[in-house]
Amino acid sequence: MSAAPSRPVCILGLGLIGGSLLRRLSDSGIRAFGYNRSTPTVDAAVTDGYRASSVLPEVLAQAAADDAIVVLATPFTALDTIITAVRDTAPDCLLTDVVSVKEQVAELVGRLHPGARYVGGHPMAGTSQSGWAATDPALFDGAMWMVTTHDDTDADDWLAVAGLARAAGSYVVPAANDAHDRAAAAISHNPHLTAAVTATVGAGESDLALRLAAGSFRDGTRVAGTAPDLQRAMLEANSIALLNTLSETIDRLTAARDALRDNGDVAAIVDDGHRARRKYEEIAGAAPTPITDVRIGDTGWQQELRRQAHLARVWIG
Repeated sequence: MSAAPSRPVCILGLGLIGGSLLRRLSDSGIRAFGYNRSTPTVDAAVTDGYRASSVLPEVLAQAAADDAIVVLATPFTALDTIITAVRDTAPDCLLTDVVSVKEQVAELVGRLHPGARYVGGHPMAGTSQSGWAATDPALFDGAMWMVTTHDDTDADDWLAVAGLARAAGSYVVPAANDAHDRAAAAISHNPHLTAAVTATVGAGESDLALRLAAGSFRDGTRVAGTAPDLQRAMLEANSIALLNTLSETIDRLTAARDALRDNGDVAAIVDDGHRARRKYEEIAGAAPTPITDVRIGDTGWQQELRRQAHLARVWIG
């Protein structure tokens, strides 16, 4: 792993992702502290030996005094209030986030805190559980962590956020916000919708199907077990990209229905899916190929990082 962040880290929101990050960084010897509006969550974190508070102004005042990296880890629907508080109390702190959409967060930051030093991020890690009780310091081990990489991204700020992701145990995937949101819609948000449909159809009118259900139903509906309000916040925030993937899904299912009705076969959709799954297994099953020959800060470094990331390569420092 590359060097740990050289400054403290302030995490705003101690649910599954934010809480797991607080645990991982603190357990690694990095000075980290957090905020959560829920007093029981804060009490649980403190009882477990971590620095946490439910008083946002005090936490942000500490972040400002320490020149901490501030991590937005609340649901998207809570970001307006949090970003405004950061602007008012810790305006000079480097700002990042772990929210599952990037364009909408960047728009919010630009509107509410236009002077922010902001580099977005999104760890591709999680479970269907939520809250402090579900947190795990090993959650990010080997995960892919997208770090926003645009042509105007500052090199030092990018390195700080990428170093945070590496300190958490993740590989860094450089990407533009819009490219991330399209990818996330395809491989994360759309599966939430198809899982919801599969679960609903499987439940049927009686419990017979659920008694017979085994691996395919269990695995195909896992994310439907995530708290509905968390799912809605994630999915609705990426509505434009999700509409496109949902339309493609509907078109493919409609074609499969028509082929089954007219010809008695579903070969096209099954064959396409099988090839796609095998390609995923090939990429996911191999050790990630590192990005090479890029020195952060050199002319064109952002474009070259993005180009190599589209070849499924990752940054490891």
